[in-house]
Amino acid sequence: MLRRTVAATVAAAAVGAFGLVTAAPAMADNPIDVGETHLSFDAGPEPIHKGRTLSLRGRLKVECSDDYVDGFTYVIKSDSCEDYEKWHRLGWKRIDILFQAKGSYRWQHVQTVKTRGDGSFSTAVEARWSGTWRAVFRGAQHLDAAEASDYVQVYGGRHHRHHSHR
Repeated sequence: MLRRTVAATVAAAAVGAFGLVTAAPAMADNPIDVGETHLSFDAGPEPIHKGRTLSLRGRLKVECSDDYVDGFTYVIKSDSCEDYEKWHRLGWKRIDILFQAKGSYRWQHVQTVKTRGDGSFSTAVEARWSGTWRAVFRGAQHLDAAEASDYVQVYGGRHHRHHSHR
């Protein structure tokens, strides 16, 4: 309970610093913490030939020891987590898929996908260049942001042709 009260006090102070009026007693009685999220992500197959289909998939979860509320989603410790679970799935959340070509410093937004009810997500793209793929959950009310990335080597095209030497 002390952890929640301290978190609520810090949140109230932060809100007050931005000039918004908030009733402190209401914040102190709020039993909700920010849920620690985890995003797993894989791009494959690796390596891949240019022009082939690259699968991007992952899963978004929140730690079961944390309480959070987001819209119609409620997780209050063991109420939604089985005793054997360390993480609880997060369904219907937006995941941004980004790509950064090898040698570039610029991230390009490729698409936004939603997690399924079991917290998983997937999409497919055409492999064109080697680079890093990133999945980003920007967070939500009472949920931390999370991200993960995977580098994929793409072979093919005129820059990667194999020449035979005799």
